[in-house]
Amino acid sequence: MAINALSPDATGRAGLSATHFGRKPGRLTMVIFFAILIAGLLFTGYSLKQDVDDMGTVVTTWTPFVLLGVALLIALGFEFVNGFHDTANAVATVIYTHSLPPGFAVVWSGFFNFLGVMLSSGAVAFGIIALLPVELILQTGSSAGFAMIFALLIAAIIWNLGTWWLGLPASSSHTLIGSIIGVGIANALMHGRDGTSGVDWSQATKIGYSLLLSPLVGFGCAALLLLAMRMFIKNRALYKAPEGNAPPPLWIRAMLIVTCTGVSFAHGSNDGQKGMGLIMLILVGTLPMAYALNRTMPADQATQFGAVAEVTQQALMRSAPLPAPADSRQTLSDYLVSKQAGPDLIPALAVMTGKIGNQVASYGSLSKVPAEAVTNVRNDMYLTSETIRVMDKNKVGNFDADTQTKLDAFKGQIDSATRFIPTWVKIVVAIALGLGTMVGWKRIVVTVGERIGKTHMTYAQGASAEVVAMFTIGAADMYGLPVSTTHVLSSGVAGSMVANGSGLQMRTLRNLATAWVLTLPAAILLSGSLYWVFSKLF
Repeated sequence: MAINALSPDATGRAGLSATHFGRKPGRLTMVIFFAILIAGLLFTGYSLKQDVDDMGTVVTTWTPFVLLGVALLIALGFEFVNGFHDTANAVATVIYTHSLPPGFAVVWSGFFNFLGVMLSSGAVAFGIIALLPVELILQTGSSAGFAMIFALLIAAIIWNLGTWWLGLPASSSHTLIGSIIGVGIANALMHGRDGTSGVDWSQATKIGYSLLLSPLVGFGCAALLLLAMRMFIKNRALYKAPEGNAPPPLWIRAMLIVTCTGVSFAHGSNDGQKGMGLIMLILVGTLPMAYALNRTMPADQATQFGAVAEVTQQALMRSAPLPAPADSRQTLSDYLVSKQAGPDLIPALAVMTGKIGNQVASYGSLSKVPAEAVTNVRNDMYLTSETIRVMDKNKVGNFDADTQTKLDAFKGQIDSATRFIPTWVKIVVAIALGLGTMVGWKRIVVTVGERIGKTHMTYAQGASAEVVAMFTIGAADMYGLPVSTTHVLSSGVAGSMVANGSGLQMRTLRNLATAWVLTLPAAILLSGSLYWVFSKLF
């Protein structure tokens, strides 16, 4: 059953939503919304054209561009759904407490989401991509690559829309991880392998822990923070629920606005990256000449690149003085699938390291790599970087300190050459997130304010939940881990309700449990099925 923003709460009262949130958007709001939407789409098209023109590419067929356009629309659609599914949590407390008018709050949050996206590191984006099967990442421009992208994005959108409509507090991050796992399992089964071999389970476990623990952190820390506030701040106004449409006292209002701003920024820097990572996969697969390599890398670094690669290769050869295998590239690829290191792994890594260094040094800079060689150079770099990462995680090699230092320096170089996000991608993702927030905030505001606890949320409860959410999401972003804004904030509100002795609504607890239990298997099944269907169609 869908949550009605104007329906009575658990106590039978209409709540603040009936008087404050029932107004429909005005004509000016709709004009601004569609103007921003159209401007974002035009900006995307213009940026793509500029990047392609800069490469001097001659268009011989429009098929890749049509597929690119469809894939980008679906990816931005995912971020749009993420906007009203997750981002609106950031403005829930300031709107519910009347600290800011709804329209202004949404614009305010959208702006700081935009800043968060623009200043994000990209660590979360590429951490998500690391879950995908290696063979699909290396052929993102193929039919299998498009089947992968379409399957995982459409599955995530369908589940997010469905749970939003039914009022289940599901997480977009949770859904996307499930979709990626589903594609990985389906791909492995379709190629006659064990389904468990299709996913990097060590990376999946790491991400799973962050998604599982972050709501517990939100619950516990928000409860403790509220108790601490009660102990040290004696102003009674802070512990009252909003009354009528009057804003809270100025200092309380300022505190709530600051925490809303922090959550908006943190959400943009974390959630916005998930869509950016997938968009980069799409761009690399369809327009490798423009996006496979970071062509903005200064030309004078090419010599340094080659020198670092050479000393790294020599160090690896000293640590394992064995003959190199016939196909070093295939050796690395097999290792990433099986995670089983053979005696030829380090010699193969040494060969690939030297090959990459020689390629970059011979071309003079990444911008001079010819179009026909770009994809191979990028794939070599990706395989080598992932091999180093997995070897380091599994403690393979037992290198001495000097060799490990050289290996880390070389990995840093190839990552900077392949793991980059153009500014225009960040801008359009931020626009999609912001527009999504403008659409779906009412449902989220009423849920957070009135449907988690048995009493309406007080100013102190809203502030404690927002502070904890801001720092939890920010910390996760620093470590490159995805977390759910929905679950962190809603669990924070729940923790503050328990600490306040207000009690929780059992219906909400059932919905939370249902969402957690169903989301992962449903997303896995849905994306795996779609991947099988699309693989047959493409």
